[in-house]
Amino acid sequence: MLVVSTTVLAACSFGSSSSSSSKSSKYTTTGSAASGTYEGVIKNGKYQTSKSRGVNVAQNDNTFNLKSFETGLTNVSKKVFSTKSYIFQEGQYLNTSTVENWLGRVSGSNKTGLNPKKGKTNGKRNPIYVQQIEEQDYMKQSGDNLKLHGITVGIGLNSVDYYRKTTDGPQYKQKISDADLRAYGEKAAQKVLTRLRQKKGLKNVPIVIALYKQASNDSLVGGVFFEYTSNSGNQLSSWKELNIENKVFPKASDSTTSNSNGQTDNSTFSNFKSQVQSFFPNLSGVTAQAQYKDGNLSGMHITVTTQFYSETEITSFTQYIAQAASKYLPSGIPIDIKIQSSSEMQAFVYRDSGQSKFSSHVFESY
Repeated sequence: MLVVSTTVLAACSFGSSSSSSSKSSKYTTTGSAASGTYEGVIKNGKYQTSKSRGVNVAQNDNTFNLKSFETGLTNVSKKVFSTKSYIFQEGQYLNTSTVENWLGRVSGSNKTGLNPKKGKTNGKRNPIYVQQIEEQDYMKQSGDNLKLHGITVGIGLNSVDYYRKTTDGPQYKQKISDADLRAYGEKAAQKVLTRLRQKKGLKNVPIVIALYKQASNDSLVGGVFFEYTSNSGNQLSSWKELNIENKVFPKASDSTTSNSNGQTDNSTFSNFKSQVQSFFPNLSGVTAQAQYKDGNLSGMHITVTTQFYSETEITSFTQYIAQAASKYLPSGIPIDIKIQSSSEMQAFVYRDSGQSKFSSHVFESY
């Protein structure tokens, strides 16, 4: 959940570790912004950024895929690496060139490509299956230092293969079945595990690998992780299923999943939308992203696009949104509501999991 807060650097130093040049490396953490989140690693006063930073951004035409991939991968990690025991560090073992090569097609010049060679099989183009890869490292304090105790790697797989026959030609697409996506992803996961085990320092640490089904480029929600495996050896352990589904509200017809009040979630959201629009007519749209886990609604991200012209209008509307959300939206789940114009975010209303009341903040100017 997005929470309006500031990040405070914790005065939690792990001391100094001597290097061959006799320089000391001091580790601190970012501090935990809220319960259930990881602390991040700061080394010598600087945040440890990913060695392959920016590669995933370049690979995605749907930004929702990028956001849900990163958030979802962290949620998978929490199933294995407790936020109370582990400290998060951006990936330090897969650099940019490595990830770019892995995301390419296998060829004479790129033997490490995880995607099939160019050409056709049974008359069909060999698709690009693997679209993005991300590494997360999980550390524990070891004396005055931090020591790696686990890695999570996410593999993003295309559900639709987009391509052009010529550089400036029209875009074509072919769908990839869930069965083919899963089978190819599991083979790629074994290759990734084998390669990681060959790296210095990764022979014995637990390695979690999770598979992600990307949403199509025109989707208004991102994709989902559908399975993961936690491994202590060189061969993949059994896969654990993840039953996650993302939806967009409102729909033309009701969702099949019902909330505790016996109403469908889509109808409930539509009631909320109607109330908001009747109170303030200057709205361009009210939409929601909803996520389901094991068939149950687990959270909502709502966007309200406005055409307000004064701070007083925004403040009054934000107050009303908080009231309407408490009355019409499902209880017990985390919900955040962005109130924005076409050019900027104006206000924010949110409720964390288990809370009954919504909090709000209006972005003002001096």
